[in-house]
Amino acid sequence: MLQEIRSLVLDGSSFQMRPGGPMATPLPEGETGGVLECATAGSSGTPKIIRRSHRSWIASFEVNAELFALSSNDTYAVLGSLEHSLSLYGVLEAAHIGANLCVLAGLWPDTQLETLAQKDVTTLYATPTQLEALMSVGGQDLGFEKIKRIFIGGGACSVALAERCRAFFTSADLYPFYGASETSFITMANADTPDGSVGMAYPNVEISIRNSTGQVTNGTGEIWVRSPYLFTGYAETVESDTKHQDGFVTVGELGQLDEAGNLFIKGRKSRMVTVADQNVFPDEIEQFLSKHFTAGPLAVVPVSDDKRGHRLAVVIADKAHKPELESAIDLCRKTFGTHRTPKYILVAEHLPQLASGKLDYSKITAWAEDQL
Repeated sequence: MLQEIRSLVLDGSSFQMRPGGPMATPLPEGETGGVLECATAGSSGTPKIIRRSHRSWIASFEVNAELFALSSNDTYAVLGSLEHSLSLYGVLEAAHIGANLCVLAGLWPDTQLETLAQKDVTTLYATPTQLEALMSVGGQDLGFEKIKRIFIGGGACSVALAERCRAFFTSADLYPFYGASETSFITMANADTPDGSVGMAYPNVEISIRNSTGQVTNGTGEIWVRSPYLFTGYAETVESDTKHQDGFVTVGELGQLDEAGNLFIKGRKSRMVTVADQNVFPDEIEQFLSKHFTAGPLAVVPVSDDKRGHRLAVVIADKAHKPELESAIDLCRKTFGTHRTPKYILVAEHLPQLASGKLDYSKITAWAEDQL
């Protein structure tokens, strides 16, 4: 499959990535130089098919090669379905630089771990949820000293998760980044990134925080981005928070920049809920709890409440660690107050994932509602 994808890119052909592999597609009117289509993660609803030029990703391949000393001597691995942008990005970057590749989608985490060691993988693209799954089933005795770089996208990488990754993949440097399928890279974190931030702007990215009237603000507002890495549009007309203005794009996420240019994420407008007339961001609360709960993944979701509109519930998959979560919730209450702190702790058999490797919040929310 890698050779087929590499040929399509080298020929400047347009194609859509599907679970079974690439499918040639006509070049859209007005486009030149080849276009690829892939799906968004679907964490905010039904996955959308986005369209981007080959050159929009090639531009960042070349930046990454210089920043992280990537070369044809590397061996890449991706864990998720290739129809989604994070895994597809890793595959196409490997194809662009002529690196070897292991596609591990659909395998159990223990098999994925064994393959990472057997194939001498050097570069891994993964979501936080996928990394949690890997570390929950494997021992370090397999040997991962060849893994030099782990690019972490598709969700917030908590301090606790980063520490576990460093202890597990002892030779790897971690590169958590923030972005979206529509924007590609927006920021990348490093050792100097303050707690709670997703880092500073990736090379050649301009970030603008704007209020509801479209004016630039120093406070919390919508995150607008301008860069060479932006998508060109959706393949079909869809309902979306995505907007375009003066070369900038927003996907409806809210955040704030500090004076040094570090970006702090509040969450998607579409996931914001009201609790007793207060605007509450489940994403923000989830990120806070993840810093203090180190036993595995968790999900914070809104559930309906007759008196307050909504209340928050936090869902985990291991009852044995419930006391640790209760301590984290106590800290949350002291930091954010009662209304923004989850009222309910729910224990599920597992936390369902999307094919992209992100948590399936729609299923988790529906399950939580059924429990209450």
